[in-house]
Amino acid sequence: MSERRSSESGFPIKGVYTAADLPEELETRLGGPGEYPYTRGVYPTMYTSRPWTMRQYAGFGTATESNARYHQLLRAGTMGLSVAFDLPTQMGYDSDDPIAHGEVGKVGVAIDSIEDMRMLFDGIPLDKVSTSMTINAPGSVLLLLYQLVAEEAGVAGSALNGTIQNDILKEYIARGTYIFPPKPSLRLVADTFGYCRKEVPKWNTISISGYHMAEAGATPAQEIAFTLANGVEYVRAALEAGLAVDDFAPRLSFFFVARTTLLEEVAKFRAARRIWARLMRDDFGAKDPKSMMLRFHTQTAGVQLTAQQPEVNLVRVAVQGLGAVLGGTQSLHTNSFDEAIALPTEKAARLALRTQQVLAYETDLTATVDPFAGSYVVEAMTAEIEAAAVELMDRVADHGSAVDAIEAGFQKREIEQSAYRIAQEIDSGERVVVGLNRFTVDEEEPYEPLRVDPAIEAAQASRLARLRAERDNDAVERALAELRAAAEGTDNVLYPMKEALRARATVGEVCGTLRQVWGTYRPSDRF
Repeated sequence: MSERRSSESGFPIKGVYTAADLPEELETRLGGPGEYPYTRGVYPTMYTSRPWTMRQYAGFGTATESNARYHQLLRAGTMGLSVAFDLPTQMGYDSDDPIAHGEVGKVGVAIDSIEDMRMLFDGIPLDKVSTSMTINAPGSVLLLLYQLVAEEAGVAGSALNGTIQNDILKEYIARGTYIFPPKPSLRLVADTFGYCRKEVPKWNTISISGYHMAEAGATPAQEIAFTLANGVEYVRAALEAGLAVDDFAPRLSFFFVARTTLLEEVAKFRAARRIWARLMRDDFGAKDPKSMMLRFHTQTAGVQLTAQQPEVNLVRVAVQGLGAVLGGTQSLHTNSFDEAIALPTEKAARLALRTQQVLAYETDLTATVDPFAGSYVVEAMTAEIEAAAVELMDRVADHGSAVDAIEAGFQKREIEQSAYRIAQEIDSGERVVVGLNRFTVDEEEPYEPLRVDPAIEAAQASRLARLRAERDNDAVERALAELRAAAEGTDNVLYPMKEALRARATVGEVCGTLRQVWGTYRPSDRF
């Protein structure tokens, strides 16, 4: 029997729930599927008409290697691509920059210029796939490279469908791949909103992420509270930039984790939808129902995977994926069982996708909408998580804004306290982790991880040298000067940025130009 007596968010879990535990005005709290407040899902039919989008997060080494993996995933039946970038790309540095040494191609694919992006998507019909790019500080740069490659293939911006993460605020809280100080970073986000509304109208311009905060130790209540508080900040930034709420809010999306605590995770997703709908309608005056819909992608919890007895992760991922589906996710990435050890092998990635396909096609999960509606325990948990999250959001607002709270270290401090508590519970054995502190084995079976060739760095540097020798460098300098002028003024920077990238300016050169104007953020800075 499990020792668990309280939820991840801290409220007690009863042994038995009854009708007395249901929140008041349940029908009002629920609404119908596809109706305000969207507790039961953002679409009336949910998975009964089509399943969620099945994504696999992939990218490693060179663009050519990653391209081969994408083709393999598409053949295996994945419905959308999700691109992982290496650390230098995430930080806006070229592969031949001294600071990039040792990191090129390690945790994702290295993208230095339009030439790499061409190779990454070679042979992939960009008007038929949905592509998610996990990139934040230079998110606009990678989106424009994607658009340029699509245009070369005859695909208009209006036909492109996908998402850039573009969520810079959570980088200051939990992840650290920021470049610029928050104010210009928020301006870049708002410029991306404005650009995509005109040029890439079906693109989701931001994926406001709680996943990385959860990986850092946030509870489910903290995860949605701090994520939605950041969402409020992005809405305010867009309004201050002169955009109308119903012009950009329908393209906002979110990104959450799915843990093994299935019931609480289902409740978390339902509570998040309800809070966001209320905020958008009542606080920001949204009229378009799409502005009130919290659409989200889910990834199973990498932090809960273990290097010990890694095959057990197959079970964990199945349970986590089940929670995401029961919670009403719009798309899902299931982690590979070997990710606690190294980059996933091709077989492991295929098994992760097959997990989703079993859930979609062998179970009855897609037969009905929101099967937990009215459940004594899930409705009680939904109300409790909602109340805890709203209380945390109020504490963020007490600082003035999410940015002010970040400056004060509030979110980071709260998450660190939760992470410390979890670590103590694992160390003491109070929190059971199968294969780690309970049900261990004396010897582990050997496992051969996928390894990245260290020669990739030299190859990327050689490609960059050839690019700089062959391109029209005067045209590049003129285009970068136009970008610098826009950054110094108030014009939307994405238009000159696109022309610089078209002229074959590199990711590092574009980000370096913006660094010259906006500066580089240091954790001790004040803003």
